[in-house]
Amino acid sequence: MHVTLSSVARPGGPNEDFAVSSSECVVVLDGAGMPKGLPTGCIHGVAWFAQRLGNALFREATETRRDLADCLATAIQRTADLHRGTCDVDSPFSPSAMVAALRVQEEEEAEWLVLGDVVLVLDDGREPAVITDQRLAEVASGERAALRTAEPGSDGELRTHTKLVQAERAMRNRPGGFWVAAADPEAAAEAITGSTPLGDLRRVALLSDGAARFVDTFALGDWSTCLGTLQQHGTAALIGQVRDAEFSDPARGRWPRSKMHDDATVIFARF
Repeated sequence: MHVTLSSVARPGGPNEDFAVSSSECVVVLDGAGMPKGLPTGCIHGVAWFAQRLGNALFREATETRRDLADCLATAIQRTADLHRGTCDVDSPFSPSAMVAALRVQEEEEAEWLVLGDVVLVLDDGREPAVITDQRLAEVASGERAALRTAEPGSDGELRTHTKLVQAERAMRNRPGGFWVAAADPEAAAEAITGSTPLGDLRRVALLSDGAARFVDTFALGDWSTCLGTLQQHGTAALIGQVRDAEFSDPARGRWPRSKMHDDATVIFARF
């Protein structure tokens, strides 16, 4: 597996995404950002959490042969234990992250996992298979719609964003809501998992939702176009196209979205 990756923070903020790779395993995390002023109960922050959870998952996946959901459960537990003594890790506002991972299993198959609205694209030479978990988009629909119509950069937008996050977090890691990696290792059992024979795979992409805007928000191409751009021009070029689209629409009128910019991370692998 030949791997390239890029991870770029949104302008003016820390990078709350995280990515790590080897020739056998790739991991992308999309940390869940918080509106300014909303207490999280954690002294460390989302970027700290995503980095430590991502590294813990990568170690478990590369040093053991347990399935990826079990690896994620262990990583969640270990990361929670790192700051349980200083932070309220069980608060619904504590740091959390969406996760995608893929691991080559003894040159026979690729095992994969997706938890949350990160995107995994598997290309076998036909129509790409796109795996993502959209349960978050199914909660707090009224608050999300209100945020799309708020004036960009206004106090009203901040208030509306805060209401959205409060409504979402009330449904975090509970039946009928959505599931992310936070402090409860049982959330790992809710991940979408599967495997694909290695002989069937040509290309794979893992994207945080900020990079997936290439297709989902800006419609710069379909998923086949996305894979072609990654192969021909590279991961940084794809993120550059997303940034160009964001900057071209500062008022968010052409492409309505909850925030102008987002952290963007892509891992691209060829077999």
